[in-house]
Amino acid sequence: MAKTKTWCTIIILFTLLLLTQISLSNSSLTPPPLPILPLPTFSQLKWQQREVIMFLHFGVNTFTDREWGTGDENPAIFNPTSLNANQWVDTAVQAGISLMILTAKHHDGFCLWPSKYTDHSVIGSPWKNGKGDVVRELVNAANSRGVNIGLYLSPWDRHDHRYGRTKEYNEYYLAQLQELLKNYGSVREIWFDGAKGANAPNMTYYFNNWFEMVNELQGTINIFSDAGPGVRWVGNEKGFAGTTCWSSINRTSLSIGNGSLVNYLNTGDSKGTDWLPPECDVSIREGWFWHKSQAPKTLTELLEIYYNSVGRNCLLLLNVPPNTKGLISDSDVTRLKEFRSALETIFSTNLAQKCSIKVSSQRGGEGGGFGPENMIDGDHLWTYWAPLDEYTGHHWIKLTAFKQKLKFNVVRIQEAIGLGQRIKRHEVYVDGVKVANGTTVGYKKLHRLEKGVVEGYSVKIKIIGSRASPLISSIGLHFDPFWHP
Repeated sequence: MAKTKTWCTIIILFTLLLLTQISLSNSSLTPPPLPILPLPTFSQLKWQQREVIMFLHFGVNTFTDREWGTGDENPAIFNPTSLNANQWVDTAVQAGISLMILTAKHHDGFCLWPSKYTDHSVIGSPWKNGKGDVVRELVNAANSRGVNIGLYLSPWDRHDHRYGRTKEYNEYYLAQLQELLKNYGSVREIWFDGAKGANAPNMTYYFNNWFEMVNELQGTINIFSDAGPGVRWVGNEKGFAGTTCWSSINRTSLSIGNGSLVNYLNTGDSKGTDWLPPECDVSIREGWFWHKSQAPKTLTELLEIYYNSVGRNCLLLLNVPPNTKGLISDSDVTRLKEFRSALETIFSTNLAQKCSIKVSSQRGGEGGGFGPENMIDGDHLWTYWAPLDEYTGHHWIKLTAFKQKLKFNVVRIQEAIGLGQRIKRHEVYVDGVKVANGTTVGYKKLHRLEKGVVEGYSVKIKIIGSRASPLISSIGLHFDPFWHP
């Protein structure tokens, strides 16, 4: 009996000693590096990861063949005889799109929902005998497929008699904003356009009041405008960001509708105090509204836009306008399918996963949680390679093929932007020959190599300028069969 007690005591002591060692071992793990401000919000991170979202310009302009309506249109002209919001959503889902933004009211003032504050809406339309609600139809269709909704409510209203009378019109606008944000469930993005005609009446918008109201009514929404506060305009309607593109900027330097700031909006600011990532808006056709005479952009054009928006640390907002029947045209549906198929063809295979990876240094040492293997896993945000803080030389990543040469024409680099945007300059070498160089990286940088396909055994990415130690969440080597420089 005494021997049994002795053995029990020994086992207990050994177990306690083992637990103590495990505890001490865990306490010695190297923690993540400090973030570098500013940082994105949860909603901004979710928005960035969507990469491509859809705009739907639809209204009386669809039936008048105009881009900007006059405000004098008779609501009776709005009569989409085959409107099917399920077809819109199906088109988005097939294109891999998870957020759709509808022009609930454009500059002409015509409302696609039965607003209680005006008769210039679907109420006066023969569509569904004045009982229809386009916003509701889209929301119901989107909810059934797990797609999120955004809304555009134009500040410039060419129809309403209150426009130009500051207090009265701001009250009217806020009333309609409340209708949209209270009655249609979750809205993930609200679009405030700064466009206004040269001859429009002078008008002061109470943007701060609007923004406060939006945040009160919707907790996970991003507010888009020239000055944010959630998402900023990229400064053009071509879908192109700057070759240097920071998510950070100084909001105090921005103002909505100020055309002199487009270059600043396009590039952002490495010393900016606000995280305000850019959104690249462009239409699949020449115009924003549907016109019978127009056709969708070619696949080559859409891919160029993708590389210059998503591939430059931005999100692509692609407009796909429904036609007079209330459907997305077959030609646009076909092009979107081709676009998604092309992206899957390009990025479904990552040659970097077949390589050995060496790095200039590693935070926490081997097994410390910040190794190069994090750059080729499935998490493109929260697992990352981190070098030693005290390393003073250039940081680098070297990929080496095991047997045969690598053949690719696209290099992908992504930062762990949840801890801030850091990289200022970088270069890419294949077998010691420089094939690409650039400035910022951010959420995603895509180098579509100017000379086309390259072949080699080793690829070296050098980080030669950074605000702090670079944190690389993902890298890729891809082959784009559609790129023929």
